[in-house]
Amino acid sequence: MVQAMSHAERLLERAKELGALEFGDFTLTSGQKSTYYFDGRRLSLDPEGSDIISGLFLQKILAAGCEAMGGPTVAAVPIVGSLVLRAWQMSEDITGFFVRPQAKGHGMGRQIEGSVKPGMKVAVFDDTVSTGGSLLEAIDAVQAFGCEISLVLCVLDRHQGGSDEVRRRGLPFTSLWEATPEGDIKVTAE
Repeated sequence: MVQAMSHAERLLERAKELGALEFGDFTLTSGQKSTYYFDGRRLSLDPEGSDIISGLFLQKILAAGCEAMGGPTVAAVPIVGSLVLRAWQMSEDITGFFVRPQAKGHGMGRQIEGSVKPGMKVAVFDDTVSTGGSLLEAIDAVQAFGCEISLVLCVLDRHQGGSDEVRRRGLPFTSLWEATPEGDIKVTAE
């Protein structure tokens, strides 16, 4: 009997089809070397990839009782767009936001953009977590703003310290995939 492919497995297959997951010799933002590179934007800006990510993330976000969802620019922006549209189509009352690396020096001077308000229960996510730099900065900004983080998500956990730090802070963390240092990627959540 042939077993049906899960959504997370199809997402991994789609990443390979799009060239969003490549193998070779790469230097990451953190400066670390890697035998593979995951371009999350290539996947989250693809219609099928966006559909699968938003479906899997929204299921977990709603189960956690979140009122808002978002993450760091640039990676979280296309995912936020897909999520708020999907939530609205499902008649779910949930809003989106994104977190800039620093507050704007003009206009309203905001670091967090969107309809999120202090006191809301939120989910924070990124497409990839390596050392966690941008994700942890977004978490700090959201907490300083006065929101309660109920869930932290990513598509790919590279297991380079970021997810460990999220858990050390007492925040629930989940990923759709995880990788070994050799670049073996496996589905971890559905």
